[in-house]
Amino acid sequence: MEYNASSEELGWLKEATIEQMQTAMDAGTISSKGIVLWYLARIASYDKQGATINAVLEINPDALHLAEALDVERVRQGKRGMLHGIPLLLKDNIDTADKLHTSAGSLALANSYASEDSHVAKQLREAGAVILGKANMTEWANFMTDGMSNGYSSRGGQVRNPYGLGVFDVGGSSSGSAAAVAANLTAVAIGTETSGSILNPASLNSIVGIKPTVGLISRRGIIPIAHSQDTAGPMAPNVEDAVALLGSMTGVDERDPVTLAAVGRTYRDYTQFLDEDGLHGARIGVVRDPFFDVLKGDWKTSMENVIEELRGAGAVIIDARMPSGHEDWGYEVLLYEFKPNLNAYLSKLSPHVPVHSLEEVIAFNRKYREQALRYGQSVLIDSQETSGTLTEAIYLERRAKELQLSQEEGIDEALNEHQLDALLLPGSNGCHIAAKAGYPSITAPAGYTSEGEPIGVTFTGTAFCEPTLIKLAYAFEQRTKLRVSPKLQ
Repeated sequence: MEYNASSEELGWLKEATIEQMQTAMDAGTISSKGIVLWYLARIASYDKQGATINAVLEINPDALHLAEALDVERVRQGKRGMLHGIPLLLKDNIDTADKLHTSAGSLALANSYASEDSHVAKQLREAGAVILGKANMTEWANFMTDGMSNGYSSRGGQVRNPYGLGVFDVGGSSSGSAAAVAANLTAVAIGTETSGSILNPASLNSIVGIKPTVGLISRRGIIPIAHSQDTAGPMAPNVEDAVALLGSMTGVDERDPVTLAAVGRTYRDYTQFLDEDGLHGARIGVVRDPFFDVLKGDWKTSMENVIEELRGAGAVIIDARMPSGHEDWGYEVLLYEFKPNLNAYLSKLSPHVPVHSLEEVIAFNRKYREQALRYGQSVLIDSQETSGTLTEAIYLERRAKELQLSQEEGIDEALNEHQLDALLLPGSNGCHIAAKAGYPSITAPAGYTSEGEPIGVTFTGTAFCEPTLIKLAYAFEQRTKLRVSPKLQ
């Protein structure tokens, strides 16, 4: 069988769902090894040559061996679940205890190997997923400097949006994860978000991104920015596949206390909430001021069409108020949390790694300025100037205020005033409020501009309301089926 990107016999794999892949593997018409080979051929054709998307940072040397082992297990013992034998990419800030590096796109960590799997990687392996490799990303999850290009890292270079190579913004910081999924270089991928880093690139690459409630998924083994907002999340071509990923990633981790607050509020299988009629009777709030009123042109038209589709599916649309939407949020809290979080992570790295603190990262970048500081490191320097002890009054006061403004006086107030199931936002506009609150959001494709640039729409709600958001996003997706695969050359 020809395992190449244009193989007619395997052409069905392009845009194939996880369920379709599982059906084929169960029937013996293809193996996990065959699927992995097909995606490797796609990567060879389009990532570093051809379209040159540059979304894949490195390939797992053991990917084919893992796939073969899972094929044998399927025959002898049956499959573990929906992810058995399914290849996926991890963002390059997620630890894997294998032959892959974990660098956050930084040259300072280019030769860093994790000593153990992150909790996320461990869960995915146990579910039977094949870790295909690491995805490129915006360096240090776009918490390095002001004005850095989305999708750029010193180690990996520039990720490009497959819908408009070098023309459209690829989004960040989970840029490679989003672009790889959009271009069918992987079945699904894992991104991370502090504020918009899953939702923004998902919207701009016409895929589905789920930013879970903080605490639903363990943060252990992920290069951090802020303990108050960081989370991993699934990125996929469709809601069903994203949801299949989500359930495999959840679970209590005794070494990450934030997951203990999620006990009794999570599920190992979120596919039970996929409901094509999920919009019927749903009460959805449209936050026109300040998020919709600023829209123009194709974005405004697309969002008006989204609202009409929701109404047509039986949803009740209500104009919602969110006075805190006008708040000048800033990133002071992240600036203070970054230093102690990063220092704790770096301090545990192997002695051969050249940096073990934020201070040493800054010094390394200065030493190799030509290669490492294309855009500078102003944010790293500003964070280094904090105490690293989180004792500053400005941090403590701001953190408390942000929680109040984003939760009680923000999303919860907007939901409670009209007994809403969720709020609707255009693209990733306003996603920073849910990020500050630690609340979940789901972005799904909502159309394209006249130039072909993707447009997304986001459903947001209160803590641990993933089942409701899944129901709404899936029903919208099934009603509209707006995603179109990019045309690669």
